[in-house]
Amino acid sequence: MKNDRKRTFLLITIPILALFICFNTIPLIRGVYYSFTNFKGFGSYDWVGLRNYMDLFTDSRVGKSYLFTFKLAVISTIVTNVISLMLALALNSKIRAKSFFRGAYFLPNILGSLVVGYIFNYFFTYILPAMADMAGIDSLSTSILSNPNRAWIGVMIVCAWQAIAMNTIIYISGLQTVPEDVYEAGGLDGATGWKQFRYLTFPLIIPFFSINMVLCVKNFLMVFDQIMALTKGGPAQSTESISYLIYNNGMSGGQFGFQSANAVIFFIVIVAVSVAQTSFSGKKEEQL
Repeated sequence: MKNDRKRTFLLITIPILALFICFNTIPLIRGVYYSFTNFKGFGSYDWVGLRNYMDLFTDSRVGKSYLFTFKLAVISTIVTNVISLMLALALNSKIRAKSFFRGAYFLPNILGSLVVGYIFNYFFTYILPAMADMAGIDSLSTSILSNPNRAWIGVMIVCAWQAIAMNTIIYISGLQTVPEDVYEAGGLDGATGWKQFRYLTFPLIIPFFSINMVLCVKNFLMVFDQIMALTKGGPAQSTESISYLIYNNGMSGGQFGFQSANAVIFFIVIVAVSVAQTSFSGKKEEQL
């Protein structure tokens, strides 16, 4: 009976492992291999060694995309977590229609990123300028997506708007783990309002805060759908994220080998950032 059980689990595991190797491991290995070639995505190619990796550090377009992506990730992470935490505190309190509001705020997470991006594209291009004209606000009378200095704000708004939903749910889960006894004891010591949040609530939900920070930074560093729907990297490549640059120039720009090297470096950067965040958060949790 025990052998049959093990055989069943093995039969379930093998197909999943095969699919993972087929669609994840093998493409990853081939991508690393192509990063050492001048492969254009078609035809023959030659081995070029580390030339692609060396060229990455001198390519201004690649450097610009990294700066934009990290700026977007940092600002979007801060905005998302501040708003999410405020919403979670409100939705965890004793208010009417609490379940309805939780469902309503989670709706953006259900919608596809491309769909949301195209809707906001229409809003930024037509609706917002029309409203600005009626209100006499000249600075918003044209689409912010057409301004190289402000297009990133539109991308950030869409990224944060969609990410807030999941973050809020995670924060609510964390807030519900805080015992009422803690607040009652804190109330006796005069901890109310901001002091209650700073010294009681926040230290107890630090693990959930850490999860949200790691997920936010990772997801925003890999931003692609919103760029595709809103700006396609423009205007003047001012909103070209790393993922979009790898896709655009690798698939249709004849730089498959070069962008494969970019993808390998980007993968290492994301892993390094995630590990650093996790280590830092773990130390903070131990101190608390």
